[in-house]
Amino acid sequence: MKALELKNVDKSFKKRRGEVVRALDGISLSVGKGEVVGILGPNGSGKSTLVRVLSTLVLPDAGEVEVFGVDAVRHPKQVQRMMNRVSVEASFFKKLSAMENLLYGSKLYGVTSREARPRIGEILDNIGFDRKRATEPMEHLSRGMQQKIALARALLTSPVLMLLDEPTTGLDPRSKKDVQAFIRKIRTAHDSSILLCTHDMGEAEELCDRVGIMVDGKILALEKPDELKRRYATNGRVPDLEETFMAATGFSVEEASAEKE
Repeated sequence: MKALELKNVDKSFKKRRGEVVRALDGISLSVGKGEVVGILGPNGSGKSTLVRVLSTLVLPDAGEVEVFGVDAVRHPKQVQRMMNRVSVEASFFKKLSAMENLLYGSKLYGVTSREARPRIGEILDNIGFDRKRATEPMEHLSRGMQQKIALARALLTSPVLMLLDEPTTGLDPRSKKDVQAFIRKIRTAHDSSILLCTHDMGEAEELCDRVGIMVDGKILALEKPDELKRRYATNGRVPDLEETFMAATGFSVEEASAEKE
């Protein structure tokens, strides 16, 4: 059984001027149990819409979405219990402390404060977060520290499927390495299946078993990083992942993002 399977998923949105934008265009992909699959794409490629559909925040217009064999459209509550999502726009109660936010999150999943506190301490240590800072209001923490708390919150329930939408965007190099190391640890310790949406080529190559390239709501290719790069080899030279992205799309990630602005 696949951890995640999508078949021919479409999603369109209507803009104010009546223009229809097709955010997902016939998306089909799967994530095996314990596998990390990365989706590379610029801003506006459809990555965040894909994550919202998978997390049942947005209904697809067409197609099938299954999580461990359960229809996500028909049984969203059942699917939500098996997954958690970390996005670049993670929201918090900014006046409350990091610890208060985490304890509140645990209660939503039926975990008491007494049970949650040792688990929270362990997670904070693993992601390189100073426990002393956990008593400070979220609004006093840096963007990188807030993102670590978002990751910690997602891990409180030990989800079997993690949806990571640009989890290290805006982080300083040290925080980025801490988060990436913890993602590897999650996968090893919990056999979690992970879908990672990113525009960081190095992150995708380092963390993912397979990497897909997504542009204009379509996945152009989805293969092991080395196989993907070999597909675009020229004159015996195998390109790096950024060059592979450019060969597949005709743009660099920055240029493709600019096209969407």
